Parts: sequence; structure tokens; C-alpha cells
Amino acid sequence: MEKEALPMHGGQRRARSSGRRSWTLLLVGLTLFAFGVHIQLNPWRGQRSVTIPLHAEHTIARCENLKLKPGPPPTFNERKQSDRFVPGTRPTLIKNATIWTGHVKGLDIVKGDVLLDQGLIKAYGKVDQNVLDKFEGKVDVLDVKGAWVSPGIVDLHSHLGVDSSPELRGASDGNSIKGTIQPWLRSLDGLNTHDDAYHLSISGGVTTALVLPGSANGIGGQAFTIKLRDTAERSPTSKLLEPPFTINGTHIDLSLPPRWRQMKHACGENPSRVYGSTRMDTVWAFRQGYNKARLIKESQDAYCEKALNNEWTGLGEFPEDLQWEALVDVLRGRVKVQVHCYETVDLDDIVRLTNEFQFPIAAFHHAHETYLVPDLLKQAYEHPPAAALFATNARYKREAYRGSEFAPRILADNDIKVVMKSDHPVLNSRYLLYEAQQAHYYGLPANLALAAVTTTSAEVMGMDHRIGYIKEGYDADVVVWDSHPLALGATPTQVFIDGIAQLKAPHTVTKPKSFQKLPETPNFDKEAADALKYEGLPPLAPNKSKGNMVVFTNVKTMYRRDHEGVQETLLSSSTELGVVVVRDGNVICSGLEASCASSVSGYESVEYVDLQGGAISPGLVSFGAPLGLEEISGEASTNDGYVFDPLVGGIPSILGGETAIIRAVDGLQYATRDAYLAYRAGVTTGITSPTSAYLLSGLSTAFSLGAAHKLEKGAILQDTAALHVSVHHSRSVGPSVSTQIATLRRMLLEQRDGEAGKWWKAVSEGSVTLVIDVHSVDIISTLLILKKEVEAQTGNLLKMTLTGATEAHILAKEIAAANVGVVYVPSRPFPTDWQRRRILPGPPLSKDSAISYLLAHNVTVGIGIEEIWSARNTRFDAAWAALEAYGEISRSQALALASSNLEKLLGVDVEIEKGDLVATAYGDLLDFGSKVVGIISPRTARVDLFLM
Repeated sequence: MEKEALPMHGGQRRARSSGRRSWTLLLVGLTLFAFGVHIQLNPWRGQRSVTIPLHAEHTIARCENLKLKPGPPPTFNERKQSDRFVPGTRPTLIKNATIWTGHVKGLDIVKGDVLLDQGLIKAYGKVDQNVLDKFEGKVDVLDVKGAWVSPGIVDLHSHLGVDSSPELRGASDGNSIKGTIQPWLRSLDGLNTHDDAYHLSISGGVTTALVLPGSANGIGGQAFTIKLRDTAERSPTSKLLEPPFTINGTHIDLSLPPRWRQMKHACGENPSRVYGSTRMDTVWAFRQGYNKARLIKESQDAYCEKALNNEWTGLGEFPEDLQWEALVDVLRGRVKVQVHCYETVDLDDIVRLTNEFQFPIAAFHHAHETYLVPDLLKQAYEHPPAAALFATNARYKREAYRGSEFAPRILADNDIKVVMKSDHPVLNSRYLLYEAQQAHYYGLPANLALAAVTTTSAEVMGMDHRIGYIKEGYDADVVVWDSHPLALGATPTQVFIDGIAQLKAPHTVTKPKSFQKLPETPNFDKEAADALKYEGLPPLAPNKSKGNMVVFTNVKTMYRRDHEGVQETLLSSSTELGVVVVRDGNVICSGLEASCASSVSGYESVEYVDLQGGAISPGLVSFGAPLGLEEISGEASTNDGYVFDPLVGGIPSILGGETAIIRAVDGLQYATRDAYLAYRAGVTTGITSPTSAYLLSGLSTAFSLGAAHKLEKGAILQDTAALHVSVHHSRSVGPSVSTQIATLRRMLLEQRDGEAGKWWKAVSEGSVTLVIDVHSVDIISTLLILKKEVEAQTGNLLKMTLTGATEAHILAKEIAAANVGVVYVPSRPFPTDWQRRRILPGPPLSKDSAISYLLAHNVTVGIGIEEIWSARNTRFDAAWAALEAYGEISRSQALALASSNLEKLLGVDVEIEKGDLVATAYGDLLDFGSKVVGIISPRTARVDLFLM
């Protein structure tokens, strides 16, 4: 608790005591203490004197309070009104809902209504008419017609408001560089209420977030739980949910239990990297800090033991230190310690620390190797910590290299609590529910998956007495969904925080009836077992089919490439599903079994694969991240590196100066884990350009993600594809936008020399595509003008594609008229920085998404990714884009967004007959419950098969 000013001592009289005190005299004395009166006990005996301070009563109460464990007061469940209730808020009745309550370990589902009033859930299920009659008709009624209703999403790990969006230097306060151990810092003191992400996250159903300091420090400071809604006060403090009583220096009722506090710890690479130290240094700093706190705690306990025994002589002031009081509270079990920790060595360090200094921790965050050592977690002091995880975000640094998509299910199987978190803005917390959906897809039971972003996260942050459940007396934080919450793309149609509706005129999409049911998920038992068997690094290389003939049976649909894009063909009849016969990697027959029987006859070695209603689809394409140029983004030794730029430092003369041009094909790395994982998810081709921090990138290449090395047949699809540049506002010292445009103008219109000149000439002549990474609508406008200028002077049509293109929707009509294409990266936008702030967010905040809006204006659109780990999720990104388009994007068009459109926009010319095909079981490539089981490659004359 924070240090409080104690009453000054008044005049005191000396007293003598024999140790045998009369209870009557003691009670009288304590009563008089309250009025600042001091008496002498047994003054006629010549024994030791006792000094009785005026603050004795307060000190005794304070010492007694130290014994209390955090939690709500005993009468909390009797409250009739929330402490966050806004007067004037009308009651709301949500009618005809399918309610996921969070009870019975997440298995309880109730049909009925939910009544919200006074900032609380007053009733759910069958709401008595007598209760409603008391409102005399002054109730807002929302008939959801059977829609799913859940508690608000609770994010256990967010930097919302401290790592602000858009990112501006004066608005980000996530980390301190003043020291390794700083428990006295508070995220509240840097909380920006003008962050654009609040409303975006609310639109994804997030109602509560624990805002943590960053991970640059061993102890980064204290964290605070907030509600995301706007308040009339507009202050950070007004967003707080149950802050420590002392946060505003107000009077404390010491008879009440304290409220939970939160603190951020971090171990491993982050604090070591920032301070140039090692794990040994960080752990020693932890031990020093905790030893300091232990000494203070012991002195307080000794002080209180004397005070409670009425031994006041020489006792003095209560021993405390404002700088260390929060860490002392950790040792008293009053703080939920949230620990950023990845690897086994670091997990072990922290577990030993908890036992050495005897304090519990709430959760390990990121926790990429916890699934490998669940028994270690169970050795932590007092109770096993939860694991707060990403679903598929891994391998971005060494600590995360062994991360597994099967970690949630493995941990749950070992009785470790699982939480899915965003680490916002690392992941946009608007889509935190997507983390739970993916965890469920890879095997986490549905009840635990939804609990992982509601009830479990509320419990781990110590707030499960008021949030995380649909329960009478709980905060009125409720979300109405347009589909089952674990269905891909589930989107709120309304969000209530403290009983206040947050979405004004929300735009809703009618989803297929199948989306109202819990998605069925594939069987990944063998893959999960292999994750453990191989210490998180199971073999991922493709397995070639045994023979040269493979027959895929029970195929419902086949999608094939043609010159127009992707076309769908149904292979089934009313009574029978079809077959696809593949010989030497080529489809030789597709249709009903009888029509293809002759294609199989005569072959002895035939391998049959039952797709159980699945499909054959074109292989997808990944673009936007340096896939194929890096293995671990945080490890320079695994990356191709950045190209030289003539506008910043120049290009070495030995390379040819400004006449040089870099080819991505020269730096390709094969058999990376992210490439193989993407391949196993139906992404068969990568298109990548040289990595650049400034204007000039170089020539992109197209390559196979399933190849083992560059010399393997079919490993390179196209050596050089397009010429890539970037035009952005610089975050630091760099060329101005006008300088970058002037450079492009010169390269496109003036005499050019050497290898670079040859390619720039080809661009000017319209034979090579110019791909420009750009976000700002103002820069896009300038580029369209430049295109027109070049075309006017050369008489040639310039092939131009914009990538990134966050603000491109504002100029959709003009982009279409200029015959410019767009690769939208990422497919679901976020206002990361100033030049990306004008996003078109899509439902429920806007009717159109950027992708659907551009397509509606006849712009050719592809979708891409920002980080290599997310290549595997491309098929879900394409499906999501279609879901948000009100049925205006067909399944064939959705597949084209991530295949044929990308190749066209990025200058890749692949023979249609040689394109890869993907076999999926249980549905097509866009179905959330399907599983990729094979890759058909005419180019390499082979079929790769995976586990069913």
C-alpha cells in the first residue's frame, strides 16, 4: 500500500507498566487514544515506562489489515448498483438470446433474456414479468433473435493507451530505460485516452483490458485494469476498474480487504537486450529487489507484532518506503504478478525466485515453452501460474522459436489455466477472439477456448467476482455476436460496457446458418504429440506420396485456375461425391467415380485419400513479409538483411553505385519453419522482394514454399518478377516524401545507366510492373499524378501496383480509373502510424471493408501479410474478407484474392496448367474446420501428403 501521512505525536506523559494490565484500563486507554489522550498505567510501581502514540488505533488497524487477503468486501454481491454506473443510463433487456454464461467450466448455455440495469446484470434466462413491470415500460428492448451472447472479452495482456495508435513519439510510454528493477512505476501514469484503438477494440467485443508496462525491464512497474468505454470525465483514472484504494490518496477503510494490484515482470531477452546484460544479471537484479522488499516486510511484521502486543516503547514510525511498497505487497500475496517469460531456462529462474522469496505469480505471458514443461509450472510457489499465449504468433525471435499452435491444448490437458492474449498493439486486440478461435481449431476444447478470453482471464487478473460471466450482480459487460463466438470472423452486433451500448448504428452481416453452431475441428492428435516428442521442433518437410498415382475420393468441390481467375466446379451429385485422379502431379480426371474409373484401371500402386466432403483448390500465394529471406526476424544471422539505399548513405561503388539493383532470388532461404508451416496450410508460393528500410528495394522473386533448396526442381517459379520501391514518411532521419517522389520521377523519365537503368526502362515501357509500398492517401494521390505524367511523356501504359495501401479506399474510384491494382496489407487494417490512421474498419463500424469497397469500384485486389509467421493463416484471411462483404465476394473470388490476383498484380506469370493445387478434408480451403492433407504439384510431378 502507498505510504500514508501519520498523525504527529502530541504531548506525551511517561508511564510505567508491570506487564499485568487490567483489561478495563486497556480498553479505556485505547478509547482515549482515539482522542489524543495519554494515560499512565500503574504509576506507583517503579517499572519500565511506555510511550503510547496518538496513532496507535490507526496503526493497530493497519497491522490487522496486513493480514487480509485481497478481494471484494463481504457485502459486494449485495450491491444494487455498480460503482461505475452512469446516472441516466436506461435499463436494457436483451431478448431471445443464446447465452454462453461462463458457468460450469464454460459448458453452461442458456436460452432466454438478459436484463441490464444500474450498470449490472440484474437477471438472465427467464426474466420474470414482475421484474420488468417495475420499469413501467422505460426499458430499451433489443431482440437478438437467437443470437449468441457472451460476457465481454477480457484482455489479460495489453499495452492499449501506453503504446499508442497511431504511434507517435510523444504518446508512447510503454517502457522505461532508467533501470532493471522499477516496481514503483505505474502504467496509469502514461495512459493516453486519445488512442484510436479503444473504439476499434470495443468493436471486437473487448470490454476490459489489463494495461501492462513494457518488457524492457525486469520489473517494469505496476499495471492497471481499465474498462475501454469513454467516460464523461475523459481521464485515465475514470477508466480504472477497482484500482488500489490509495490511488488518489483517499481515506482507506482498513476494515475492508485490499483490492488486487497488478505488476509486470519480464525475463530473458528483452531486459537483457535493453541493458546489455545477461540472464544472470537480470535474475540477480530480481533477487536484490526482492531482498530489499523482504527486509522491509520483515521490519513491518516485527513492528506490527509489537504494536499488536501494545509494546510501544521506542517503536517509532511504521517502517515503509514508497519506492518499494508495491514489491512488499507482492511478498504479502496482494499482487497479481504477470511475467513476460518464454523459454524453459527463464521459466525455471522465475519459479525458483517465487520459492526463494515465497510469492505467487498469476501468469506467464507469451510463455512459448510452457507446454514443454507443465510440471515445472506446478512447482511455483502456492499455485501453478496460468499461461497467457498467442495462438500462432511464434518464431519471431529465438525465445519464441519452439512455440507451438498446440500449446493451449497441451497445457489444458495438464491442468494449467490457459489465457489467450493480444499484447496489443503487437496483435490488434480487436481480434483477440480470433486467438481463441485458432486455439480451438488446433484442439483446445471449446469451453476452455471461449473462457480463455473471458472467465479465465478475469480470474487470473483477480476480477472474476464482477466480470467474465453472465451472472446476476456482475458488471453489465455483454456482447451480442453475429455468429457463434468461435466461428471464424465472429463480429459483435452490439457491445455493452457498464450497461451502456457502445456501437452506434452498427453494421451487421448476416452469416450462414452453419456459423451459428460450434465449428467442428480437425484431428491434430498426432501433430500435438509430435510437438512434444521433438521438443517443439517436429519435422515439417513434405512427404511425397508412395506411388505416382493418387486418387482423392469424396471430393465435393474443385476450384481451378483459368485466365479469368478462379472457377468453381461441383463434383458431387445428390447421392454421390466425386473423385480427382492425379498421376505424376497432374490431374488426369475429375468427376464422379464411374467417369474416372478407366483412368485408374491398370495401375497397381494407387494411393487413395478420402477427403470426406473436402475440396481441391488452387495453391495460395504469400506476399508482404520477408518469407524466404529470414528464419527468425529478431536474429540478424538468420536474415538476408537490408539493401543499401542511395538516398541514405549511398551504395558502395564496388556494387555499382546507383546503377546497381538487388535481386531477392539471390538471398532466398529454403526449408524455414514458417515456409513449411505455410505450405502445410495450403500456401504453396512465396513472392518476396529485397528488404529495404527506405525507397529502393529491388527485384522480387516467386518461389516454392515446399522446396528443400534452390536447386530442387520447381524451387524457383520466376527469378525476377517486379521492381519494388517504398514511399513513406520517415520515422527518423531519412529522405522526405518529396525527395523520394523526385527520385522516382528521374528514374522513370531520365537516362538511366547500368543494370538498374535496364529495369527502370522496362518499367517506363510498361513491360515490368512497378510495385510501390505506400499507405498515405496523400502519397497515393501524388503517385497517381506521377503515373499520368510518365505515361504522357513516354506514350506507354505504366504497370503500377500499390501494396500496403491502408488509405487506398479513399481514392478507390481514382485508382480504378488509373488502372492501378492494390495488394492490401494486412487484410484487416490497423492505424499503426500517422500515415495509416484513416482506415476503413469494416463491420460493425462501417458497412464496407477496404477490400470490399475497392472491389466494388473495380480495383483488382490481392491480400498480403506483415510478418512471416502469419503466412499460414492466409486462407483464413481470405475467408474473413469474403465474410465481411455481405455475400458480394464469392468463394472463388476470395481464393483469387490470395492466389491469381496476387500473381497478376506482382508480375508473376505462371502457366495455369502448372499451378499447384491443395487438397483439403472436411471442407474447402476457406472452411475453418477443414484441414490441408495434400499438395498437388504438376511442376514437380509429385503429390505431397500430410496427416488426416
